[in-house]
Amino acid sequence: MSDILGGLRQAVLDYDAEAAATLAHEAMAAGLDPLAALDALTSAIRFVGEEFGRGELWLPDLLGASDAMLAATPILEAEIAARGTERRTAGTIVVGTVQGDLHNIGKAMVCTLLTAEGFQVHDLGVNVTADQFVQAVKDRRPDILAMSALMTTTISQQRLVIERLGAEGLRDGVKVIVGGGGVTQEFADSIGADGYDATAPGAARLAHRLLGGLGA
Repeated sequence: MSDILGGLRQAVLDYDAEAAATLAHEAMAAGLDPLAALDALTSAIRFVGEEFGRGELWLPDLLGASDAMLAATPILEAEIAARGTERRTAGTIVVGTVQGDLHNIGKAMVCTLLTAEGFQVHDLGVNVTADQFVQAVKDRRPDILAMSALMTTTISQQRLVIERLGAEGLRDGVKVIVGGGGVTQEFADSIGADGYDATAPGAARLAHRLLGGLGA
């Protein structure tokens, strides 16, 4: 049984999405705990994220590991739901790239690393309007709203969302973090964001600090 869990971890480290999905099915067929299988995946992606943060691995490595994890995760999550098992989470986070911006890679990496750190992540995708962000906060009641903007022409949308949250009486109930190539710490401060980080691993650590978890 441990061979399957070890294989799952190795599939992520090898960036092998096909093997990860196959081993996830094998783990469930063997009656393994889906939470244990998910832990094997997340320990691997956490390792890759840490190595990426230290400059030992590069963007293609993080993307390859992310693809492998994402190939297996839905299989395990379906089994978790079928068994009625409760997965302990570090918090709930809504993530999206702002309106007018179609860049997905950075956001996808953040979502993967947040998931690896134990957060329940709701990815709204790209080109997300202020209305959609506000509605997601109303519906999901997240602990954190994370917004990405790669282009300087779209970062103003982050300010708009924060203003809209205030107008709707929702701002005090959610932490807002921002990032993306077009964003700086100075800009984040100017719009009243609760946090900013320039990297995907840093965003995961920031989320923990804001919620008083690991790395706080």
